[in-house]
Amino acid sequence: MLVRDGAAGPEIFLQRRVGAMAFAAGMTVFPGGGVDPSDGTADIEWAGPEPAWWAERFATTEPVAKALVCAAVRETFEECGVLLAGPTADSVVSDTTGYREARGKLERRELSLAGFLAAAKLVLRADLLRPWANWITPVIEPRRYDTRFFVAVLPDGQLADGATSEAAEVQWRTPADALDRWRAGTDILLPPTWSQLDALREFGSTAEILAAEPLIEPIMPVLDRTGGQRVLTFADSQRYFADLPDASRLKGSVRK
Repeated sequence: MLVRDGAAGPEIFLQRRVGAMAFAAGMTVFPGGGVDPSDGTADIEWAGPEPAWWAERFATTEPVAKALVCAAVRETFEECGVLLAGPTADSVVSDTTGYREARGKLERRELSLAGFLAAAKLVLRADLLRPWANWITPVIEPRRYDTRFFVAVLPDGQLADGATSEAAEVQWRTPADALDRWRAGTDILLPPTWSQLDALREFGSTAEILAAEPLIEPIMPVLDRTGGQRVLTFADSQRYFADLPDASRLKGSVRK
């Protein structure tokens, strides 16, 4: 979740996925993706909390935690051109246009994150990220993911773009605005995205977001078959479905 301070408060960078995607087609989401096998074995210059710190907060092993952080940095760069790395442990690049070719190679898996950072003489800035949440895809879905959410502030001088094959359009919006568009039926939000936006709308600045220490417990929606209906339930699911503009549309997508 990439955030920046705006006139009306923190703004979140959102992408509408292209309709041809195998998962969450047409949905409005945060930048993200999967862990690449090379992420966990990356030998890179690292600044900030060590993998053990991340492992404790995400309740996982150190190798997995390292892979998650590396994947978060890599996918953020691939999907929106924002690079959480710098020439030194206390600096961050201010312009990523010079790395456009490397970005394309990363996206096509022609280059690893470790190879890119080493060639560019850059240090991964794990301290610019914060752990936020953990959602697991319901067992009824054919495609399942154990997803960790991170949050990071847009570095000074950098621009987030939509130069990725996975995004039909991109937008910076306050959480409140994004939720209003969802209620109006303009954008479609899956429960994990809705939940993070709902949490972020409580903060008045990016500094407050970075200072937060949310309790991270795995959330896996389950299928409730009571009352003659089948619908996914999770924390605050009643509030989510009450505000959903066309509940049958989403319920239909998760019913099996």
